[in-house]
Amino acid sequence: MPFLSIVSPVYNTGGILPALVARIGEAMADVTDDFEIILVDDGSPDGSWQQVVEECRKDRRVRGIKLSRNFGQHAALTAGLTDAAGDWMVVLDSDLQDPPREIPKLYLKAQSGYEIVMARRVNRKHSTFRRMVSRIFFFFITRWSGMPADHRASNFGIYSKRVISEVLRMKESVQFFPMMINWTGFRCGWIDVHHGERAEGVSGYNFTRLYRLALNVILSYSDKPLRYVVKAGLVMSFLSFLFGIITLIRYLRGDILVSGYTSLIISIWFLSGILLFTLGVVGLYVGKTFEEVKGRPRFIVEERTNQASGQ
Repeated sequence: MPFLSIVSPVYNTGGILPALVARIGEAMADVTDDFEIILVDDGSPDGSWQQVVEECRKDRRVRGIKLSRNFGQHAALTAGLTDAAGDWMVVLDSDLQDPPREIPKLYLKAQSGYEIVMARRVNRKHSTFRRMVSRIFFFFITRWSGMPADHRASNFGIYSKRVISEVLRMKESVQFFPMMINWTGFRCGWIDVHHGERAEGVSGYNFTRLYRLALNVILSYSDKPLRYVVKAGLVMSFLSFLFGIITLIRYLRGDILVSGYTSLIISIWFLSGILLFTLGVVGLYVGKTFEEVKGRPRFIVEERTNQASGQ
């Protein structure tokens, strides 16, 4: 039988962890009895860690990891996957919107020769505004990063140990799990799953956080913004050259007697705006380089429960 690791980041969902663990156990009965559940508390302020400890006490197959503060969902996933020992690894959210009953389907699909099987959500239960923002988010990520990203996909999926090993080798400070998985290039399959209602709390991804995440992902995974700035500079140079030729011809023909104040002011403000925008884009990349060279850890583990032998 395969050994499966189920990794779930926890943030303000302590009240539904008993239901999550129970549903995972029911789903795994159709796959294997040899599995572990790793719950990663990402600095939850609601006391989720106490519930994680309680679940670990009731079932030795449940393991808990407590991060020292909130490092973000993708860092929490990395922490859990670093400790996971399974031949196959399942990633799902702890809010029950990723239904554990779909795990057997994911595993069955993986046995058809796929290293990666990701869930594609249908009938999403998010608000209309959240769905719209999500579409915009993935549109810009796809367009600017140059890597395909489906707005219906999430972290929910099953991944071979080889895939996760390659993902864990990526040491960049900005992490976006679906993009990292896509970058590996291993054969990927999909299954459609029904998106469940959020059992507790509200999503931490508002418009501002999605905007920041999109900006970080684009700057970390692509140099396209710099390429677009170069193209814009070339276009502006070409237009400026044409404008200069036209102005010189008009001057030689005697059509220009007094230099135009309006055109001068417009040109100064327009070109100044282009220069500031260009410096801003370059500055963002310099800032990201600064973050990377510091080499700070992506997460800090404060405590573990039911620690596996050898770790």
